[in-house]
Amino acid sequence: MRTHGWGGNPPKDDDEAVRRVLDATRTCIDRDGADIGIVDVARELDVTRQTVYRYFQTTEALLTATAIDATAPFLARVETHLAERTWTPAEAVVEGIAFTLEQLPREPYLGMLLTEGRVNVFSRGFTSPTALTLGRAMVERFPIGWEAEGFDSQDLDELVEQMLRMTQSFIVDRGTPARTGPHLRGYLTRWVGSAVGVIQTK
Repeated sequence: MRTHGWGGNPPKDDDEAVRRVLDATRTCIDRDGADIGIVDVARELDVTRQTVYRYFQTTEALLTATAIDATAPFLARVETHLAERTWTPAEAVVEGIAFTLEQLPREPYLGMLLTEGRVNVFSRGFTSPTALTLGRAMVERFPIGWEAEGFDSQDLDELVEQMLRMTQSFIVDRGTPARTGPHLRGYLTRWVGSAVGVIQTK
């Protein structure tokens, strides 16, 4: 771990260094928007770019870690929400999408990653490595034994991609009138939940 720089207050170990890098990245994004890089974070921390590269080898890796770290409370709420009852895989997927759409207005950081108009600045869009990693982290918190239900790792990756694409669609256009509550869940059950059922019987 480098001991110089850091505004004259170097971290005591690598764990603290990573924590401070992630916090500085969030500060940069909050202040300057999502189109930032490692050089901006290094400047915020008063360290060299090489110091940041020690912990995150690419900007994409840094932004992915920051996104997941910043949205950890949201992922915990998803887990708690879905733990309230027993779900089939199709029901859990439908509820995961609906709950995410309902919570976006209350999640400014998650909203910055997923709101149309900002997501393309942050990365390559809803199917970027950042978004897919975040989606996979959410799905793996569902109270579902995915392997026992017939889903392999590739199935889950494709399921996450489809969930993100569906979420993007509703963010761009909620419909006229906008589907909410039971109407939203009914629509998702018919057109998304039915496809999840097909995977289970493959």
